[in-house]
Amino acid sequence: MATKNKRQFARTHEGAKGRAFGPEKQLRRALMNCMLWEDQFYENGVSIAERMADLVPKVKAETVAAMAVEAREDMKLRHAPLLIVREMARYDEHKALVADTLERIIQRPDELTEFLSIYWVDALGPLQQRKKAAVSAQAKKGLARAFAKFDAYQLAKYDRDGAVRLRDVLFLVHPKPKNTEQEKVWKQLAEGELSSPDTWEVALSGGADKRETFERLIAEKKLGALALLRNLRGMQVAGVPKRTIATALDDMRVDRVLPYRFIAAARYAPDLEPELENAMFRSIEGHARLKGKTTLLVDVSGSMDSPMSYRSEMSRLDAAVGLAVLAREICEEVEIYTFSETTVKVPARRGFALRDAIVSSQAHWSTRLGEAIDKVDRKGRRLIVFTDEQSHDRVNAPKGLGYMVNVASYQNGVGQGDWQRIDGFSEKILDWIIASEAS
Repeated sequence: MATKNKRQFARTHEGAKGRAFGPEKQLRRALMNCMLWEDQFYENGVSIAERMADLVPKVKAETVAAMAVEAREDMKLRHAPLLIVREMARYDEHKALVADTLERIIQRPDELTEFLSIYWVDALGPLQQRKKAAVSAQAKKGLARAFAKFDAYQLAKYDRDGAVRLRDVLFLVHPKPKNTEQEKVWKQLAEGELSSPDTWEVALSGGADKRETFERLIAEKKLGALALLRNLRGMQVAGVPKRTIATALDDMRVDRVLPYRFIAAARYAPDLEPELENAMFRSIEGHARLKGKTTLLVDVSGSMDSPMSYRSEMSRLDAAVGLAVLAREICEEVEIYTFSETTVKVPARRGFALRDAIVSSQAHWSTRLGEAIDKVDRKGRRLIVFTDEQSHDRVNAPKGLGYMVNVASYQNGVGQGDWQRIDGFSEKILDWIIASEAS
């Protein structure tokens, strides 16, 4: 007797019917939020990395290369793009783009050594045997070009102990120096004679007085924005006057700092919240506006509390809240809701007040995304959902413009119908929405 085949649907990790995607979309989803080899709430980092490796040969070479560049330049990811290029080096149809892509995505000297560590990670045997494993000609060419981008200060800053050293890269790829000065620098690197750079890491590790060191670096403007934000707690413990720190926050460049960085910094320096909030608002000044009526829906379920990486003090919820704070500032008219087990409307406050309203709106439990969308989605309003795309229930099609902003690397998505899907947590997400609607 003939039987009818049952249609197999993709499922999210929470069990709801999900959306399966083709190789290109799967690779984008896995890559754009990936802290390489690090576990997420529902899936371990090794399986995510293996999925990316399997997908590379299934996607056009030009598309894979463009994704790697976007992940590095727009999403500010470091390790995952290197894995993508390493996988490109395995396949004939992708090899031709390895050198150009590698040169572009390597933006710090330590990424030279990290690429080789990734290249050799699946080689068998002792470390010295792994190092002898052949590196493709295109990979060597890309490494050589990238090596020439860095000056003596940058090379000295990142010349660290490890399984692979910068001198190993130098000896392997034999880059051509641009001039005699660069040739001299490389000779010093090879012989271990580069002068230690004047950085806060070097100064503090050398036993210098912490307060004096931080005050000097601030006065000489040698602390970048991210270094300043990451060291607020250390400065306070060292006794740096609050006025000095506040002045540094007022003077720092904020054009490349996302709101969630300020949110994370305020967690450890709450008495500096006014100064941090002012800096955060400065980072948003002049941003293009999102016209019309917008509803923001923020996922506050338990899985969003997981850290972005094992070394990070920021969670996926911090990233989502940071995007909501930015969206609140640029939206012409806005309503804001959170969802977990229930759906809660929060006041459309600004800055840290909005952060507090979102985080404390309800208990961080399971995920009822479909129910939340049914409650808040209305015709005539744009709906933007910030989520890791897990749900217990069915997610219907949006009634108008619906954007599903995914801040995790899970394989399957949620939602029936015409959702616009965006992967990652860059400020460019909102730029893309504005540009997309304008066109």
